[in-house]
Amino acid sequence: MSLALDSAAQDLLFREAHTAGAFSAEPVTDEQIQAIYDLVKYAPTAFNQSPLRIVLIRSEEARERLAPLMAEGNRDKTVKAPLVAILATDNEFHEELPTLFPAFPQAKDVFFAERPVREKSAAANGALQAGYFILGIRAAGLAAGPMTGFDFAGVQKEFLDDDHTPLMIVNIGKPAEEGAYRPRSPRLSYEQVVTTV
Repeated sequence: MSLALDSAAQDLLFREAHTAGAFSAEPVTDEQIQAIYDLVKYAPTAFNQSPLRIVLIRSEEARERLAPLMAEGNRDKTVKAPLVAILATDNEFHEELPTLFPAFPQAKDVFFAERPVREKSAAANGALQAGYFILGIRAAGLAAGPMTGFDFAGVQKEFLDDDHTPLMIVNIGKPAEEGAYRPRSPRLSYEQVVTTV
């Protein structure tokens, strides 16, 4: 066994986990989401930056605003999911670096003074954090349905502002007993991906 993580945990996070398209009616609590965030916030990013921002869509009014912005194939499952999260990046994340990266608080101005540099870094590190968040959802015994099929500009205008850029939308909940999953798609083999030089 080459991994420290036990087999059951490997299954929960990776081998048996699937992207969910349908969920049970069981609610997802704020306490569950906080526990997920309080776990995944420790995962690594460059300069310990934390550009990820999460907007939880709970109210019917907010779902009605979001639904028309979803691609047609994603609309119904988003309306029916127990909880929907908009994952976005804060392009002004550098303002928190003096606190988050005390080893070199000047990084805020030395590396991230220019907005295009911040946007590129926020996109890369926000995507990392989004991946961690999905694994955290799985660690909580829930299923995630991440989607990029939506009107990005519309979501930004409706739920965010000019300093925040949407990354993805994630449906969250307990998977439905029937119809939650499609058959698992193939993956590339180790030999197809890894080279040694």
